[in-house]
Amino acid sequence: MPPDAFHLLGVSGSLREKSRTALALRMVLDVAESHGAETRMLDLRTIELPFYRPDRQDNSAAALRLGTDMRWASAVVLASPDYHGSMSGTMKNFLDYNWEECAGKVFGYICSSHEKGLTVMDQMRTVVRQCYGWSMPYGVSFDSKVDFDSEGILKNAGVEKRLRMMARDMVTYGTLIHRQFLADLAGGDAVTFAAAYR
Repeated sequence: MPPDAFHLLGVSGSLREKSRTALALRMVLDVAESHGAETRMLDLRTIELPFYRPDRQDNSAAALRLGTDMRWASAVVLASPDYHGSMSGTMKNFLDYNWEECAGKVFGYICSSHEKGLTVMDQMRTVVRQCYGWSMPYGVSFDSKVDFDSEGILKNAGVEKRLRMMARDMVTYGTLIHRQFLADLAGGDAVTFAAAYR
């Protein structure tokens, strides 16, 4: 990563048309751009990704694109609807494909849920932690039926404030941690978890 570049990737795990999850994620990316980030959005609804099979090499266009975007990313925001207290299967499949690219990156979490989405975000944090990524100490949840109007406009000022805070914090803390991870990769110190990725 060049010294002046910060790449924020947003991943939407909703398959719903006119997804409020994707709209909230887009807001975070737009605000992050105002803080100097370069952004990309992966809308998994538009990508035909087969189920992950660990004993097969997947060279499909979808798998290659996801891998390219994850390697490009300095930090990542994962956005998932709450499906029975868990992340969407689409999001879990994405993480199964891209676990190696999580290391040394900061992750933020957004969840569309009528029950705060705490277990959903905890499960995404667990996967990221197991893959040696860092997590923001908070997430942002919203109720799509209450916090957005029928046209898809966010009408809850509190949720908007938290999404804007996440965008700013992802750029600020994501830059610090990812730069340190890259420095540790380039250095010779063996007493750091980054040494395993050299």
